[in-house]
Amino acid sequence: MPEGGSSSGATSVAETKPIDGACATGAAAELPTTGIGSAFLSRDFRLYQLARLLVILGAEAQSVAVGWQVYAITNSAFKLGVTGLMLFAPGIFFILAAGHIADKYDRRAIILTCYSLQAACTIALLVLTLHGVSHVWPIYAVLLGIGMGRAFSGPAASALLPSLVPKEHFVNAVTWGSIVFQIANIAGPAVGGLLFTIPLARIIAPQLAVHWNGAAAVYAFTLLTLLLFIVLVSSMRTKPVRKIDNAFNLETMLAGFRYVWQSKLLLGSISLDLFAVLLGGATALLPIYAKDILHAGASGLGLLRAMPSLGALAVSVVMTVRPIQRSAGKKMLSCVAIFGAATVVFGLSRTMWISLLALLVIGASDMVSVVIRGSILQLGTPPEMRGRVSAVNWLFIGASNEFGEFESGTTAKWWGAVRSVVIGGIGSLLVTGLAAVFFPKLRNAGALTAESLMEANAQQSAAEPID
Repeated sequence: MPEGGSSSGATSVAETKPIDGACATGAAAELPTTGIGSAFLSRDFRLYQLARLLVILGAEAQSVAVGWQVYAITNSAFKLGVTGLMLFAPGIFFILAAGHIADKYDRRAIILTCYSLQAACTIALLVLTLHGVSHVWPIYAVLLGIGMGRAFSGPAASALLPSLVPKEHFVNAVTWGSIVFQIANIAGPAVGGLLFTIPLARIIAPQLAVHWNGAAAVYAFTLLTLLLFIVLVSSMRTKPVRKIDNAFNLETMLAGFRYVWQSKLLLGSISLDLFAVLLGGATALLPIYAKDILHAGASGLGLLRAMPSLGALAVSVVMTVRPIQRSAGKKMLSCVAIFGAATVVFGLSRTMWISLLALLVIGASDMVSVVIRGSILQLGTPPEMRGRVSAVNWLFIGASNEFGEFESGTTAKWWGAVRSVVIGGIGSLLVTGLAAVFFPKLRNAGALTAESLMEANAQQSAAEPID
């Protein structure tokens, strides 16, 4: 069990309240024991994770279709990389407002609104495909809309999680949330590749199969998962957390940045992830590897996309049984270094099984960083700041993932795909070494408990203006 939990399972009623004090019906206060699946004692946590499983499954399938469609239209690594920039760009402009809104309004309502927008965008992708889109600019425009929904839903979703489970179950909740995410990441690309290539004429009428094949079939599937997500989240009973009546101005919106800057432990963990994944992100170039280097086709692309998630899933399952109880910082740094080394191996590989193994290691090593960073973020942040701090974290993660895709596409255009990936992996190794030197609090971080992380993060918060 995670360090800091009650070894006897006899925890007081006060300790079983959700971390931020929200009244979360179904949080299972009467069953405070910790264990492998303790987070699932909460009804709302179960509903939310089922909803996430479905919607991430659809999103990952859709990403395969979008990537293949864009590359088929343009045959350009740069324009393929622009898809990531389109998803990330709205966050650059709206993330400060998104964090403040997540602290001020009902987070569940924000999530529902944002995913309704994403459903509308998926309908637009479907319509464009059915009408035979031959240019990428309409696809880019729709991706901007999806990015807008993600910019506002990300901080709200991250800040919502602590209200679903008791604090002693939170690390377990983060780990299981990662497992759900990785299961969907494994299945999603495979489903996307399958739907993209399946001969629908054998299943449905040939006249319909002419239009409802390839990307159109994938987008229809994604739309279904989005609608199911909206239904499941709407059925949750979690009450809104106490609203923070802050003035809506630049000072309050920047409070999240100030808090992260003052908390060197949090700053170190987030910035390490930012630069390591930004430089070492090879996933944006997987369509190029599948088509031009490994000659694996669309089905091979789905398999390549699934391998990092398979590695992450394996590590997540192990961590539910053997959670990180000590030396969290050193383990995070070591695993990020492994991530960089595996990226170099993948970049150099010309053999499918070696590439798959390297991607497996990339996902496994990255998962340790995800769990540690997620625990530091939520357990080490006051409830009234979680929305804005989550917004900063979302910006960093978006920069390392979506903007990282743009960076990968750009460098692949300059140097070629192989050199881009190899140089990026070497850069991740260098960043890990620098983080170990410049962030000693991260290097020396110990147990992942609320008490130890809050103590490590103890900094004087800047005063905020109140309405």
